[in-house]
Amino acid sequence: MNFVPAHMALRRGLLMACLLAVGLLAGPGCSNSSDAGGEEKILRLAIHSEPPTLDWSLATDNVSFDVLTNIMEGLTQYNENLEPVPAIAHRWEFSDDGTTLTYHLREDVFWTDGKPVTAHDFEYAWKRLLNPATAAEYAYFLFDVKNAYAYNSGKLKDPGQVGVRALSDTVLEVKLERPVIYFPSITTFMVTFPMRQDIVERYGDHWTDPEHIVTNGPFTLHEWQHEYKLILKANDRFYEGRPAVDRVVLYVVREPTTELTLYETGELEMVELPPVAIPHYKSSPEYRNLPLLRGYYYGFNVKKAPFDDPTVRRALAHAIDRSQIPVILKGGELPTASWIPKGIFGYNPDIGPHFDPEKARRLLASAGYPGGKGFPPFAIAYNTDATNKLIAEFVQAQWRKHLSLDVLLESMEWKVFLSKLRLDAPPVYRLGWGADFPDPDNFMNLFTSTSGNNHLNWGNDEYDRLIRQGAAERDPQKRRAIYDAAQKILTETDAPLISLFGLTHNVLVKPYVKGLHLNAMELLYLKHVRLEKDAA
Repeated sequence: MNFVPAHMALRRGLLMACLLAVGLLAGPGCSNSSDAGGEEKILRLAIHSEPPTLDWSLATDNVSFDVLTNIMEGLTQYNENLEPVPAIAHRWEFSDDGTTLTYHLREDVFWTDGKPVTAHDFEYAWKRLLNPATAAEYAYFLFDVKNAYAYNSGKLKDPGQVGVRALSDTVLEVKLERPVIYFPSITTFMVTFPMRQDIVERYGDHWTDPEHIVTNGPFTLHEWQHEYKLILKANDRFYEGRPAVDRVVLYVVREPTTELTLYETGELEMVELPPVAIPHYKSSPEYRNLPLLRGYYYGFNVKKAPFDDPTVRRALAHAIDRSQIPVILKGGELPTASWIPKGIFGYNPDIGPHFDPEKARRLLASAGYPGGKGFPPFAIAYNTDATNKLIAEFVQAQWRKHLSLDVLLESMEWKVFLSKLRLDAPPVYRLGWGADFPDPDNFMNLFTSTSGNNHLNWGNDEYDRLIRQGAAERDPQKRRAIYDAAQKILTETDAPLISLFGLTHNVLVKPYVKGLHLNAMELLYLKHVRLEKDAA
């Protein structure tokens, strides 16, 4: 496809079609190309699907994260070096034995209804996350807190015994099961954000509706037109000062080519490039590329035959030539058979089932399927997306070529795909994982038997033991050896997943957008963004 701008008349016709397709011309309040340069500063971005939820105890996806990151703040936040620094907590300290952490809160942080944010709001939010009735997939994030796992698993009924409590309005005490060196990074993450008990209990399932929700971040949720757009407005009460951008409009744009057209015609300030467009824009001054702390993998539901056999899983893992992935995606992706991504402590490219089609065929034969004979047809399930489709077609071709397997493709809308994973994960599916905090535990803990985000239906006691040991180990050499052993179980021995590649960010950003610092964790912080169109 040619992405060079066409004749202006043709472009206007294409733009009108794209605008109508995504609803940008429907109804009042929509932005136009003059918005960014007008009196009101409006930042216009695209999101690729409707946020499944804005309840930060329940959200698990990037779309929801991008919204919540900009309407809420937690105890800590990341600086440009991805180090945890003060946010609502202006300081914190560990006890001498490392098992008690005390956060001291600022007194000038307010909810959007004017009430102060207190330590009690954090205590309520953490215990709600851990409450079994909440059924939060991210509850395991707080399992290092004393009695958190016992409460979440139902073994302990009294939430008062969970090791988090407000000592006063401005002091939050956290007791840990063992020393956890990275815990201040955990409190940057949205599931640990404070929450108003009175609002949740008053409005029930509708407490996140724009007319009910109260937040404390740089922007407020002003409007949510489902499947069309969300509008965020600058929060005059924000403790760091009112953002320079007055409004952020997030349009739901599912088609990458439509999103790119809207960017080219001045209707969006940033666009994520589809693979086919990357070569054309690499020389543009608006192009930005950086590696992400994000891995892409294929998971197996190990309860479903024939993928309940680790020999089958290992065969499929050895049959994929990952070196072809950056050729297909064109964005500088890093092929990898190991799981901990490059850029995080514990990365080891020598671990994992590297491409070996002969070994793959021997393994499949030893599992009872010589030459692929007798292997039942199956589908690769993925959420609808251009990149996911390209990868699925590539893996499909690899398994057909090297193992003679009958492989189908099944594309699903994002919400449907997430629901399917939670209720009954497909036999083979794609997923990715991006760092919630830059430590190997964040990637390895994902697949423990107690993780709510482990959709593999897989558990291994030795793996769980190693992950617990690694979280507490302070000696770097010993810690690295622990994660090497755990990665070998995950990718080589049991192989409940196939790690494929590390992702990169390939975007275009308008030159008048200042203060937008892209980072390896793909955190979309908008509170420091300025629009200086006259200077562009």
